[in-house]
Amino acid sequence: MKILVPISNVPDTTTKIAFTNGDTEFNNAGVQFIINPYDEWYALVRALELKEAGKAEKVTLIHVGLADADATIRKGFALGADDGVRVDAEGPDAFFVAEQIAKYAKENGYDLIMTGKETINYNGSSVGAMVAGFMDLPLVSLATKFDLEGNKATVEHDVDGGTQVVECQLPLVVTCAKGMAEQRIPNMKGIMSARTKPLTVVPAVGTDKLTHIKSYTLSAGRTTCKMIDENNMDELVQLLHTEAKVI
Repeated sequence: MKILVPISNVPDTTTKIAFTNGDTEFNNAGVQFIINPYDEWYALVRALELKEAGKAEKVTLIHVGLADADATIRKGFALGADDGVRVDAEGPDAFFVAEQIAKYAKENGYDLIMTGKETINYNGSSVGAMVAGFMDLPLVSLATKFDLEGNKATVEHDVDGGTQVVECQLPLVVTCAKGMAEQRIPNMKGIMSARTKPLTVVPAVGTDKLTHIKSYTLSAGRTTCKMIDENNMDELVQLLHTEAKVI
């Protein structure tokens, strides 16, 4: 059984965000990039746990992006992934990225696709569902637990007011959320072996760009908190009418 784990190359969470080219592009200058935490901590680590338990033979990473992401992919190798694939394209939108992943997964017979619930830079939560749609496979989103017995997966995810447990036959697409696994730190053996693990570069399939970025705008950030005396109800009501903003 083979597992494919799509990963995104995202700015570190401490990055100071700035835009360029008329606020239509993210400014990469001086930015440290990392594996998207939801892809790494939950999807990749759980896939590796399944392999270590003898329930999977191979864990492959796939990334849609340019050569500057190769170092990020090799960080995934250091954690224990067996090999990786980079689709050589910038990835203009989620539809394009999902189509590339689905095409590769179809052609190479992966039984399970595990990805993070979303990326921390766009928070779209759409790639996993699109991959399932392209491949006509069942999808379990926001999964918090996952296990395999033979060809049957048992998956838990949160629903309104509780937890739902579902059983699915492979092949299957799962998007992973908090609770799926715990963050790992690569050891020295993993770091050294990451240098020699195979990373295959493949061309992208021809897909028209469906969306275009018109502009980015930085959030206003946190504002000063006004403290109102508990006995001054009139002032509170006035401020709610004149200064409070609905978000």
